[in-house]
Amino acid sequence: MANKNPLQKCFLFIILSINLILLQAETVQISNKKTYVIHMDRSAMPSPYTNQLQWYSSKINSVTQRKSQEGEEGNDRILYTYQTAFHGLAAQLTEEEAERLKEEDGVVAVIPETRYELHTTRSPTFLGLERQESEKVWAERVTDHDVVVGVLDTGIWPESESFNDTGMSPVPSTWRGTCETGKGFLKRNCNRKIVGARVFYRGYEAATGKIDEELEYKSPRDKDGHGTHTAATVAGSPVKGANLFGFAYGTARGMSPKARVAAYKVCWVGGCFSSDILSAVDQAVADGVQVLSISLGGGISTYSRDSLSIATFGAMEMGVFVSCSAGNGGPDPISLTNVSPWITTVGASTMDRDFPATVKLGTMRTFKGVSLYKGRAVLSKNKQYPLVYLGRNASSPDPTSFCLDGALDRRHVAGKIVICDRGVSPRVQKGQVVKRAGGIGMILTNTATNGEELVADSHLLPAVAVGEKEGKLIKQYAMTSRKATATLEVLGTRIGIKPSPVVAAFSSRGPNFLSLEILKPDLLAPGVNILAAWTGDLAPSSLSSDPRRVKFNILSGTSMSCPHVSGVAALIRSRHPDWSPAAIKSALMTTAYVHDNTLKPLTDASGAAPSSPYDHGAGHIDPLKAIDPGLVYDIGPQDYFEFLCTQDLSPSQLKVFTKHSNRSCKHTLAKNPGNLNYPAISALFPENTRVKSITLRRTVTNVGPHIASYKVSVSPFKGASVTVQPKTLSFTSKHQKLSYTVTFTTRMRMKRPEFGGLVWKSTTHKVRSPVIITWLPPL
Repeated sequence: MANKNPLQKCFLFIILSINLILLQAETVQISNKKTYVIHMDRSAMPSPYTNQLQWYSSKINSVTQRKSQEGEEGNDRILYTYQTAFHGLAAQLTEEEAERLKEEDGVVAVIPETRYELHTTRSPTFLGLERQESEKVWAERVTDHDVVVGVLDTGIWPESESFNDTGMSPVPSTWRGTCETGKGFLKRNCNRKIVGARVFYRGYEAATGKIDEELEYKSPRDKDGHGTHTAATVAGSPVKGANLFGFAYGTARGMSPKARVAAYKVCWVGGCFSSDILSAVDQAVADGVQVLSISLGGGISTYSRDSLSIATFGAMEMGVFVSCSAGNGGPDPISLTNVSPWITTVGASTMDRDFPATVKLGTMRTFKGVSLYKGRAVLSKNKQYPLVYLGRNASSPDPTSFCLDGALDRRHVAGKIVICDRGVSPRVQKGQVVKRAGGIGMILTNTATNGEELVADSHLLPAVAVGEKEGKLIKQYAMTSRKATATLEVLGTRIGIKPSPVVAAFSSRGPNFLSLEILKPDLLAPGVNILAAWTGDLAPSSLSSDPRRVKFNILSGTSMSCPHVSGVAALIRSRHPDWSPAAIKSALMTTAYVHDNTLKPLTDASGAAPSSPYDHGAGHIDPLKAIDPGLVYDIGPQDYFEFLCTQDLSPSQLKVFTKHSNRSCKHTLAKNPGNLNYPAISALFPENTRVKSITLRRTVTNVGPHIASYKVSVSPFKGASVTVQPKTLSFTSKHQKLSYTVTFTTRMRMKRPEFGGLVWKSTTHKVRSPVIITWLPPL
């Protein structure tokens, strides 16, 4: 072949360069595809299409470029279609394609994928579910078996004794769910307790790549443990002798031990993605669950941009009670997630059980803490050991004080008890770092973020966690004494702890800045040091290097409080199958208590001050009273839609909530969201100082004795007078509805919100609503 002349070579180089640039651009465009959740108006589907998938595919095809070159059809881009809780799809699109899709007829909203995070057995006794007087109220009924709770989490470990189905009746014929099989999970892993198990990973894989099946099961089997723990908390069968290394020994049982569980695995090693979560909600409602328990969150978006809010609105329309964790962003204010009024948002509290431990310094001064350490290495309580703190200031942590991986010098810590500040890295991992560096023990000290709240952990070496105040004193001693010494002692399990409950410092706080008229969180439930079933594939510390395996584990988080409420809701549903989700929520909220076991107002673990409704909502759940609340504040789907009509949403934004396209704003709330028939009452005075008075309306339904008379009382407020009309509600039949108004008249505008309560009391019942008055700063 003849040699090419220089001009030909130059031309060939240019062509190759252009092709390379085009190839790179196309690769970038393909790699830049993201997952979007697309909400559709089903009523807009043209008649030629016989099903939604055809229509959705044509819409995707119409906006995607170079379809023929890439060999992709619209179907290839679609991850899920949604058709029960709401209508729409999840699809892979570039930003440009997503923008074009927004302009298409029938497209209501295009929302980018959101990444969610998990919010990580004495509780039945603490809640009164094992007291003798509760036996008649909570006596097992056939209907208990007919409630199915859908748990959206990391899957389930079916071999756990907590999911034993002995004595359970056949699965109801109305149940439409199934058990999907996969690695480590067979059809026989389901039974009359675990009636459903599904996996959702298309959104996760689209965002992160294929799941590594060497690291986790691409099946409903739970390698993480979180999902097994929450499912067992909801509906675990009784297991005698449950414990973690001897701690919390007793009978572990779920809140609704005869309810059934359907596990929807939506969370993986790299997180939980909204397209998967929404598909799970959609499928769970189609399967026939009556309760959804969702212990995860992904930050705050406006109602019309929050896909979980939209999906759970559809679930509520179908009669499904939805319980979600408030989040672990406390004690910072405005740290809540899952704030939609049709969701029951659950904060976390302590119980009256603790796992005490002590730190005894060389000065003979002793400090109280907590620990779940149980191992061969034990420090003698009669001997003192060298103590070291590597931070530079006892009051403010620095990088050297957090005991991060690789940060400890063996020369400084070998043979010593090391003080580590809480934060940045997992608590148990800090102890592992100390152990690897030759340390013989650890004192884990809280910082200002956690205050005096103590969370016990199953450490890998002798370790004690202490509060911020004690931590400062211990660190000060270690830094100022030339020969600082200490010893650690773990004391086991103690019950009857006072005060309890206490609001957990990590529990996310209000106010609900999306809608100040809607109090969030709704209520509290136990979420600190909760014992429940665990995976057989991971240590209780969740560290891969920890060889220990256990059947039960002790965890803390609003992830643990959420399933308590889900389980109690299942119990209430079994006793009152005709109640709406709002009626169940009302029963839980209006019977909640706001005083601890010392009869003082609930306090906050982040400081010792009393907590407020922005911390504890309506109060702490009281299941025995919730079964018979006397009155309920009911809310229907149209009422919730009317609330949305007050939220400055455009017609197209409202449309994402009108699945059947038959809802419209009737303005029954008089443009004031505070008129939603919520069990909490919140009066919001606007910036306009000329507005001196606000009147809110409520309607209660009698679910107690047919003939009953209730009288009202309201706590006093400094900034406003409160008038209720009428002052007496006289019922003559069951299910009768009566209304009342509450008028707030400003005396003086307060700089901070004021909190109180409104109580309707009869001879047999007390129905309490928290009351919040807020004055917005004048313009």
